[in-house]
Amino acid sequence: MSCRTVVLAGMILMQGGLWAQAPVVRRPPPVDGTQAPQSPQDVTQPSTDAGPTQTIHVQTRLVNVALNVVDGKGAPVGGLGKSDFEILEDGKPQKIAIFERETTTPLSIVLAIDTSESVLTNERLEKEAAKHFVHALLRDQDELDLMEFSDVVREVVPFTNDKKRIDNGVNDIQRGDATALYDAVYLASQRLGETSVANGRRRVIVLITDGGDTVKKGSKYMQALEQAQRAGAMVYSLIIVPIYSDAGRNTGGEHALIQLAEDTGAKYYYVTDPKDLEPAFAHVSDDLRTQYLLGYYAPRRGADTSYRTIKVRMADAGLREKYDLRYRAGYYADAH
Repeated sequence: MSCRTVVLAGMILMQGGLWAQAPVVRRPPPVDGTQAPQSPQDVTQPSTDAGPTQTIHVQTRLVNVALNVVDGKGAPVGGLGKSDFEILEDGKPQKIAIFERETTTPLSIVLAIDTSESVLTNERLEKEAAKHFVHALLRDQDELDLMEFSDVVREVVPFTNDKKRIDNGVNDIQRGDATALYDAVYLASQRLGETSVANGRRRVIVLITDGGDTVKKGSKYMQALEQAQRAGAMVYSLIIVPIYSDAGRNTGGEHALIQLAEDTGAKYYYVTDPKDLEPAFAHVSDDLRTQYLLGYYAPRRGADTSYRTIKVRMADAGLREKYDLRYRAGYYADAH
């Protein structure tokens, strides 16, 4: 059975009910370098011999980088222009081909809610906060996928723009026992990887969780991080802290969520009371609405599967200490 068949079969099961076990299906990278071209591919150069002109095939891909710029107080900095930024890939300067202020590019969002007993303590408040977030953020060009995870991961509502359908899905989430956190990140990223990248679409995961992965046979942190990076997904974490000073709290899980947010150019927020979920959602919404979008064409050769690092900095050296820039750390050359 092919990987694609396994994925499709899994998605059918997930839509029909709970997984028997939260599965992880890893798609092998393409070995022939096939990728929908997003820029001209054929560059003709004259031969150094007396023979006919040779055509050299060079694959390139458009790399979009969502960027947040804040000042020393954490306030968004607007009004910057293309010439204010420099972008480097693996330490080499790249030409910025696309630039947008406060980008309105479409969003594909997976809202993944931890429904374990340690998190879902006040269902009414938590469900209402999730619904308000959806209604405040989702525009006509956006789409959202709703997942819940506890012992298993379940796709409650597949990608849609129908707010009423999402509301009904939020009302349908059920409590569980364990927390398949990394399976949720992995599968959410996998679903995002299937969405269109047209028009600079941004891919986002919003997690509501206490950070404790308690499924022994599930995905590991590095698997989840790699899949998120392959999807180009920003992973926002709303970290539920039932008792902020609790000595038994899973700080290791919290640190993993913080690192996941930093590596993907997103943010994390602590939530110490269910009523604080709504302001946390508002922060995520504001963050997405105040992003710049930078794009550059990166050369790609053959079946390159390497991880490439991205660095964005202010062109003016004097501003580099003044402003904090947040963006994804890199991407996999063979990812979509």
